[in-house]
Amino acid sequence: MTVHSGEQADVIVVGAGLSGLVAATEIADAGKRVIVVDQEGEQSLGGQAFWSFGGLFLVDSPEQRRLGIKDSFDLALQDWIGTAGFDRDEDFWPRQWAEAYVAFAAGEKRDWLRAMGHRIFPVVGWAERGGYDAMGHGNSVPRFHVTWGTGPGIVEPFERRAREAASSGPLIFKFRHRVDALSVTNGTVDGVSGVILESDNVERGKSSSRKVVGEFALKAQAVIVASGGIGGNHDLVRQNWPKRLGEPPKFMISGVPEHVDGRMIGITEAAGARLINRDRMWHYVEGIQNWSPIWPRHGIRILPGPSSMWFDATGTRLPAPLFPGSDTLGQLGYIMSTGYDYSWFVLTQSIIKKEFALSGSEQNPDLTGKSWRMTLRRATNKGAPAPVEAFKNHGVDFIVRDKLEDLVAAMNKLAGNDLLKLDYVKMQIEARDREIANPYVKDAQVMNIHNARRYIGDKLIRTASPHRILDPAHGPLIAVKLNILTRKTLGGFETDLDSRVFGQEGQIIPGLYAVGEAAGFGGGGMHGYRSLEGTFLGGCLFSGRNAGRAAAKAVG
Repeated sequence: MTVHSGEQADVIVVGAGLSGLVAATEIADAGKRVIVVDQEGEQSLGGQAFWSFGGLFLVDSPEQRRLGIKDSFDLALQDWIGTAGFDRDEDFWPRQWAEAYVAFAAGEKRDWLRAMGHRIFPVVGWAERGGYDAMGHGNSVPRFHVTWGTGPGIVEPFERRAREAASSGPLIFKFRHRVDALSVTNGTVDGVSGVILESDNVERGKSSSRKVVGEFALKAQAVIVASGGIGGNHDLVRQNWPKRLGEPPKFMISGVPEHVDGRMIGITEAAGARLINRDRMWHYVEGIQNWSPIWPRHGIRILPGPSSMWFDATGTRLPAPLFPGSDTLGQLGYIMSTGYDYSWFVLTQSIIKKEFALSGSEQNPDLTGKSWRMTLRRATNKGAPAPVEAFKNHGVDFIVRDKLEDLVAAMNKLAGNDLLKLDYVKMQIEARDREIANPYVKDAQVMNIHNARRYIGDKLIRTASPHRILDPAHGPLIAVKLNILTRKTLGGFETDLDSRVFGQEGQIIPGLYAVGEAAGFGGGGMHGYRSLEGTFLGGCLFSGRNAGRAAAKAVG
């Protein structure tokens, strides 16, 4: 077995995802030598950010102002704090990170990215709308800025900078190097060791070989852990599942590849790092099984507009304000309280055409490919976007029928039970339909639809004209079985604002930094219990930048 050891660097970055690339490029720009190690191959550069929709949380941006959206740091911070629900002693640093991040999003974030060539789609999305009071969960205004180019578009500036640094010398990539331990000397983290995996040119996202062909050990003055979360490891997800959300789902699908396994989190904790808020996590409830999967249990999230009717497994409509796009964690808690781990959308062809988008760069070829012609077809096509129509035609979770009785029968068949009663489902749909003809209503979801259409961005491309679900002119009827989709780890290693990691006794561990999802996107959980969306990529950018700059300064 080949053994490689003794190579020196100023800083080692473990993980070549977005936060790792940001940290590494900041270190290289400071004239320091940095080694980036990753267990996957070069084809996976950029990590989970590559697969993302590319949404970014920005505050009082030119895009918002052009659409008449009035936003401010104070309003955004109010929304963040009301959403996070910080209530633990260990939330001190997460709250510091939250305030610093909102200031970043309201300040230099957009210009910093723009200087590197990053661009934004001009229509701002409105995610996590809440529906409680002004101090509760949710975005008061649209803040979800989609990267022109989606996930690859946010990765590209940092990949380009990293490759330039690799060509000129200060940055070295070591792919297929799996870290198994941190080395600690006199209390200071000063390197990593592990095994070299055989080369594998498997497609990005697919499970790669774990055959070991060598060993390695690397030394540095500092190590930055940028290894991501646990979403691909369902055993760990269930192990850390919070009791407040009921029993963990028996069936889940994965929003991330299998190698997002949490190994490095355990390794770093074993070296003395303090992991906090491990029971805070962010999983989506609108998951659908990918009819053309890339990784095991591959799921995609529906990004829904406000009009689909949402029923639990028993056929009961979800209560206000748990409407599509309102409160992901609230919906998850409610669904798990029913004793079942799935729910249903019931909608029409008119709704799916206007309101369904799919998360993921590969599901949005128009935005990912930066094609204005293809993007404009979203508003002018007779059908839904091609990837959505493909799921409607091939996805195992989609049912299409002309009559409600046939739809409900097929829903029961797919679920393998007879929980749905036609008369009960029909009664609820007809009651909602009676409200739809009037501009003044008491149905809170219909109010939500009217409110959404007051925003020009939603009216143009994200909210269907109000209509009766049972109106044949808007058919056929569509039902979608929604599964729990694993995604983000909101807890992580406790860090100060320089991304330095705290030990079990509350002391800074010299030489150790953590960024991105491994740090709960900063501080060990800057989102608290919930996310405002568009904040995960931004957390990778902010924590990676802070760590890279601090580490470069610390190593002298």
